[in-house]
Parts: sequence; C-alpha cells; structure tokens
Amino acid sequence: MRREIGVALIGQRFMGRAHANAYAKVVPFFDPPLKPLLRVACGRDEKKLAEFARRFGFSEYTTDWREAVTHPGVGLVDICTSNDLHAEIAIRAAEEGKVVFCEKPLARDLAEARAMLRAVEEAGVPHMVCFNYRFFPAIRLARKLIREGALGEVRQFRTIYLQDWLVDPNFPRTWRLVREKAGSGALGDTAVHIVDLARFLVGEIAEVVGMLSTFVHERPLPNGGGMGRVDVDDAAAFLARFENGATGLFETTRMATGRKNFMHLEVNGAKGSLFWNAEDPNVLWFHSEGDPAAARGFRRIVVTEPEHPYAGSWWPPGHILGYEHSFVHAVYELLSALAEGRNPEPDFRDGVAAQAVLEAVLRSAEERRWVTVDEVLGG
Repeated sequence: MRREIGVALIGQRFMGRAHANAYAKVVPFFDPPLKPLLRVACGRDEKKLAEFARRFGFSEYTTDWREAVTHPGVGLVDICTSNDLHAEIAIRAAEEGKVVFCEKPLARDLAEARAMLRAVEEAGVPHMVCFNYRFFPAIRLARKLIREGALGEVRQFRTIYLQDWLVDPNFPRTWRLVREKAGSGALGDTAVHIVDLARFLVGEIAEVVGMLSTFVHERPLPNGGGMGRVDVDDAAAFLARFENGATGLFETTRMATGRKNFMHLEVNGAKGSLFWNAEDPNVLWFHSEGDPAAARGFRRIVVTEPEHPYAGSWWPPGHILGYEHSFVHAVYELLSALAEGRNPEPDFRDGVAAQAVLEAVLRSAEERRWVTVDEVLGG
C-alpha cells in the first residue's frame, strides 16, 4: 500500500524553494517508502505565493501559517521562515500532532530552542533540523572514515565559512541584520552550520572562547525610510575544546570580499587528515600516514561512485552533484525515518546542542573569557 504524508511548507523564498525542490526530486530519484504530498504553501506575498504554489505543485496556498499548520490534510510542517517565527510555528505544529521539520538555526536563542524541543517531546511527534551540509556525500564519507579510525585519534578541527553579500554598506537592513528577528548575525546564520559539522564529524564541544565584530553599524531600511541600526555580528571567530580532547578553530563572516559560499573544513588525526570545501563539494581530500613515504600526500577522492552515500541514486560516476542535492538527501532521510517509525537526524536535540555552543560564544565575547557549554546549559 502506498504510504503518503501531506506537507505544509511555510516560507516561499530561498529556503522555501530549496525545500520545495527537494520534495519534487526525492520521489523519482530515491523512491522513499513514504511519499510527500504537497498540500499547502504558505508565505506573505500572495501574488508571488500563488506562482510559487503553481510552479512546485502545491494543491493550496495561504498567507496564514496557522491555517497551514491546522490543515487536516497536513501531517508534516516544514518551517522555512525568518528565525523569529520558528518557535511559535513549531510549538503549534507539535500541539497539532504534526511532524516538525525546521530550517537552521533552530531558534533565535537557547531558551527558544529548548522550548521547541520540550514541545515536540511532550507531544511525542518526530522532529528534524535541516542542517543540509551533513547530507553531502563527501561529508558522509568523511564521517565514515573518521568513525572507522582512518585518521586515528582526532586532534584538530579547523574551519572557515566565508561569504561577501554584506560588503556593500548600502545593502538594506533585512531581517538577518536585526537581533529581534534573527537572534544573531553570522554566528547564527553561518557559524551554526560549521558547529553542527564539527559535532557530526568530531564530537561534542566542551568550551569556547570567542569574539564578535560588527563593521557596518547602520544600513538603509528596506522601505526607504532612512537608516536602521545593525545590532548583530558581521563576523565571529572562536577557539574550542572538544570533549574528546581535540582542539577547534572556527571563523565565519558575511563580509569576506570575493567569497561567495566558501566553507572549508579540515580534520587532523594521529594517522591522517582530510579536508573539504563546499564550493568543490564532490571532492574529499584524504591523507594517510600509512601510505609509503615516497607516495605520501593528500589524495583527491571524487565522491560520485555508486558505493558513496546517496551518489548511486543520481548519475553515472564522475557526474557531479550540487547544493540542491543536499536538501533532497535530507528529505529522503526524513521520509525514511518516518516510514520506519524512528526519529530522523539531526533532530531538535542537535539544534539545541548547536544553539548552546553559539550561546557560549556570545557569552565569551561579552565577558572576554573561556565559557563551557555546560555553563550555558546550566549543568
């Protein structure tokens, strides 16, 4: 018997398009045991929303998220809104007994994230955070190599995530530049991805020391009504110690001139190393100390073989995947977990864990000291 679940997608812009495309592609390429039915699209601009719903095949659309969440044909609520709406929508969806799938960061702050986790746990509904970078085949292979001991004892993790879309001081003060809406700046927008990847690949972060910087303190208001204050960070940098003893180095900014989506990460262990860059996502570089001395060095692994995670469901070997495929893989894992009666990963617990690290960085920057994650968690 064909199993299906109705989807309400809340948010029609960048992330809404990424998620809608994922639902469209997951069935023909992966044939998941649970099929998504695109029931309701929700957004603020009714004219654009109608076109969005038509293009992606939604049966209905509404500008009222409450109507979408309570729709009797909806079993899965997918949240792609600005950060300030995540908690309210997720908690209401949980109360309605719906599966909750939420874009990152889970919330504006740790308190909201914990409230969201409490709501889904009390309601007993499945929950997932869309940390899409986990779902690149090269990242899955990196995790497998680390878990199998190919790097030996992991000692060092370093990463930078650089963009430049805020370099122009005349770029308008969108919601991502307002603390009340976003919670934080680059920290919650881009650093949250590399924090999640650090946890996914290396393990839990124990303590951090960091700094935050804002370079442009006022920007034009989007409605043309003068200038507005920027009260979030433009850049963040922090050191970390992992619970397993490894060290970490993190840097992120949305003002690195010339960088578009440059996420680079490297893991060094006692027996080897690996590195990966999001702008060359199909390649994982791996070095093993076990290779003959004369041939020792980084080898380039093109992660497009049928043996590699997800790759075999797409194209022949060597035919590369892109950014959008990571969302398809995330949706496939979500649907598979629901069909099997288990909670998908990463879930709201992962969202809270990442938020706790961000909170520790914020406190460290404010108080100019090392801060443990347990301290912000109240442990």
